[in-house]
This record gives sequence, C-alpha cells and structure tokens, in this order.
Amino acid sequence: MTLKPSLSADIDAVVIGASAGGIQALSILLPALPAAAAVAVLIVIHLPRDRPSFLTEVFVHRCALEVREAQDKEPVVPGTVYFAPSNYHLLVEQGPELALSVDDLVHHSRPSIDVLFESAAEVYRDRLLGIILTGANEDGAVGLRAVQDAGGSTVVQSPDTAQSPAMALAALKLVKPDHVLSLSRIAELLGTLRTGKP
Repeated sequence: MTLKPSLSADIDAVVIGASAGGIQALSILLPALPAAAAVAVLIVIHLPRDRPSFLTEVFVHRCALEVREAQDKEPVVPGTVYFAPSNYHLLVEQGPELALSVDDLVHHSRPSIDVLFESAAEVYRDRLLGIILTGANEDGAVGLRAVQDAGGSTVVQSPDTAQSPAMALAALKLVKPDHVLSLSRIAELLGTLRTGKP
C-alpha cells in the first residue's frame, strides 16, 4: 500500500506553473482542492499574449473554491484561485496583495512562472507550496529553487507523466523537490491542505 503524500508544514499559499498540457493537468488538480481550503492558489499558465485568457471561465465550475483572474493591487484572499491574466506578470507583494507587471518577457513568457514563484517566496517563505507541472520550456525552475531556498515546500510533476516533460526536467536539474508525483498523487496532496479559517 502506498502512503498518501503529505505536507510537513502549514501552507498559506500555493503557486502553480504550467505550459503545454497545463489546462488538462489543472483539470485534474483544481477539483481536488477542498471546498474549505484556507489557502490562496496562484497560477501561471503560458498562453498566447495577444488573446484574452478564458481560464477563469474554464475552471469556475470545476473548482470548489472561488476562481478569478488576478487584478492589480488586489488583496490575496484565502480560499481563492487566481489566474495570471494574459500578457501580464503576476507577483505577490507584502500585504499580501497581488501586482501585475508588463516588465520584459522571462523565458519568452509573460506571465512568467519564475516571476510569480520568486515574489511569492519572499512573502510567504516557509508557508508556500510551489508546484511545477507539464511544459515545454525552462520557466519555473529558478522560481521553484527560490521557493525551496525560502523554506517552502516543492513538488514537480513526474516527467514521465507530463504531456511535455521539459519544464519538469529543468526544475529537477536545479532542485531536489520534496515530492515528484503523478497528477493523481499531486491531487491527493492538495486534498490535505489546511481547511477552515486562517
């Protein structure tokens, strides 16, 4: 019998990065979030920069938590899933609150996973969970290392289960994560997140 994966620390926020195959991966993960989860979930998926994102519409009925597109200077509210809007970097600032930026592309991407993860690590430190999923470039590897260096928990999708393994492989070159898991096992892990009032 395989033990259920678990988190060793209380988590206040989860950051998730994905690219190619990410929507399918999140379709497995987001429904696993407990309805009473007392965490904020911030997500960057690489999308075409010249078109609006419809991720909120895609996931609002698949997730027990509130799902919204991140707004500049918006307070971070536990029990909410935030998607980075198309063509904006998403950052976390002290407060905590969200910030949007049109700074230069990172790994040919805006929004960038690294930018979200690095900023969130500065704010949440050891109460952050960083997850790297399927994707076709190296964005997210440096950000996941920042999460680890700040004392946060780290998860990488097992490359052999990823639609596009390059992003997971890049992360594994830089970081020895707490967990390397299939999507179903990451979903189990998300099911253990702290619930109730923060």
